[in-house]
Amino acid sequence: MYIPKYYIKTDLEEIKEFIKDNSFATIVSIRKGKPIAAHVPLLLNKIKDEYYLTGHCAYGNPLWRTFEDIDEILVIFNGPHAYISSSWYEKENVPTWNYQSVHVYGKASLIAGNELEQDLINLLEKYEKFRENPVLWDKLSPEMLQQELKGIKGFRIKIEEVQAAYKLSQNRNANDYANIISELYKEEDPNASAVAEAMKKNKND
Repeated sequence: MYIPKYYIKTDLEEIKEFIKDNSFATIVSIRKGKPIAAHVPLLLNKIKDEYYLTGHCAYGNPLWRTFEDIDEILVIFNGPHAYISSSWYEKENVPTWNYQSVHVYGKASLIAGNELEQDLINLLEKYEKFRENPVLWDKLSPEMLQQELKGIKGFRIKIEEVQAAYKLSQNRNANDYANIISELYKEEDPNASAVAEAMKKNKND
């Protein structure tokens, strides 16, 4: 990923939180010489000193069949993004787009059995535990679970390289920066407000 020096993010703890908060990822691989992609929720795990992404896809999805043949795949995590009008600057300039994105490169392999089941248990815990009537693993019938397990393929991706871009107007002066935040809130758009929040946080880091 091309990242101008202003926008490179290297703080590992912040990147890990970003991945956890924006865990619906795009996985890109190669099949028969053609790029293919899938969109799946992933979990970030640490085993000893290594970090892994884990998830699953439908059995019919050709993505998992590429894992043995591909040395490295790309996983993209996208955060909020918003158009930045040049009318918000003190001096004449061109508009741009602010965004946050993390690219992860690594080797993928399949998981099954207890390892896959534990990953699914953890996935349900993450997204169900705060709900009024959480549907957790032990509330689902064993017969249904075994049937559903036949229709998916689990995988893990050993993280080998991380690139993080936080393009949040770091190249603007203090007045422009503050005005961009203010104008983003006025947009009354969830993405624009999220970018404004990210800019406030980034300024204080």
